[in-house]
Amino acid sequence: MMLSLLLLAAAQAASPCDNAMTQADMNQCSMEEYEAADGALNAAWADARAQAKASGTYDSLLTAQRAWIAFRDAHCKAVAAPYAGGSILPLIHNRCMTRLTQTRTAQLREMAETN
Repeated sequence: MMLSLLLLAAAQAASPCDNAMTQADMNQCSMEEYEAADGALNAAWADARAQAKASGTYDSLLTAQRAWIAFRDAHCKAVAAPYAGGSILPLIHNRCMTRLTQTRTAQLREMAETN
């Protein structure tokens, strides 16, 4: 009985993305990873924005953030462009968006801590 409960708990803890086998599943999982990264970015942005407002640097931060979003979107579109028409394109695009978003999140956290 105890072994069955442990196996059930382990199965529930594993994400469906851990064993994604089809391209559609991998694409979906990469979108979920990006959405999680975007959520973390939004939280970091809120902290950095509050700190920037308190220090009088909000306009600069907002300009930088808007430029970064434009860069991220254009860069990831270019990274994925060679895969146009292929089923892997969403995976390539989402992974690029996730990586850049995670990097920007770290930058915003650092800014919130140092201002």
